[in-house]
Amino acid sequence: MSDSDPNRFESHWKTDKTSGGEMWEQKRRLADAMRLVIERLVPSNAPTDELRRAAEGLEQYAEALKAHPRLLKVMGHSEAANAGNVGAFFDQSPMIGLANPLAPPITIQKTGERTAAGHVRFGSAYEGPPGSVHGGYVAAAFDEVLGFVQSLSGNPGMTGTLTVKYRKPTPLHTDLVIETEWVKTEGRKVTCTGRIMAGDTLTAEAEGLFIAVPAERMQALMKKRQEREENLAR
Repeated sequence: MSDSDPNRFESHWKTDKTSGGEMWEQKRRLADAMRLVIERLVPSNAPTDELRRAAEGLEQYAEALKAHPRLLKVMGHSEAANAGNVGAFFDQSPMIGLANPLAPPITIQKTGERTAAGHVRFGSAYEGPPGSVHGGYVAAAFDEVLGFVQSLSGNPGMTGTLTVKYRKPTPLHTDLVIETEWVKTEGRKVTCTGRIMAGDTLTAEAEGLFIAVPAERMQALMKKRQEREENLAR
């Protein structure tokens, strides 16, 4: 497993891997601002009038965005599992995407030939049990980082099964390290394991089974996605 010291953590992909240059930098900036708004809104006791003004402003901006064309294709990849390149561009990912305000985001690095680690700090919006990360987000974080490490097998696929054992509550507002390992490959099946550490405390463990997907199946999914985006853009 990897060193769990967050001070030694670096992203495996370069943040300048963008398509569109300045546009993507501004999307990342906007996503950061939206994350900050979410973090402060969820526990806020702001007055009603202020919340009303803010809501009206956001509604107006949402309408303004409708005037611009949609991106019909995923720029880069939406997840690490099927990128075929663990150093790719993932800005639209819901878990690691720097330009997606829904992403915490998780930062991932390759730590060895068969190992990888994710670093994440979940804020107030991800609360489940008091002061703790919702179990669904714990599972999603495992799925993303296990998906990354199974890519190291050279035969990446999609999640077949994901088993999570919740050992202790995973704390919010805490630097977490998700340590993962590619254990074995049997035909189309790739097995990986992982654990979440909050400092020296083990909070959860997981095992993921990934099934390699033929290229033509992925191409068919991408074709359906593009057709759907084209319909939405009309």
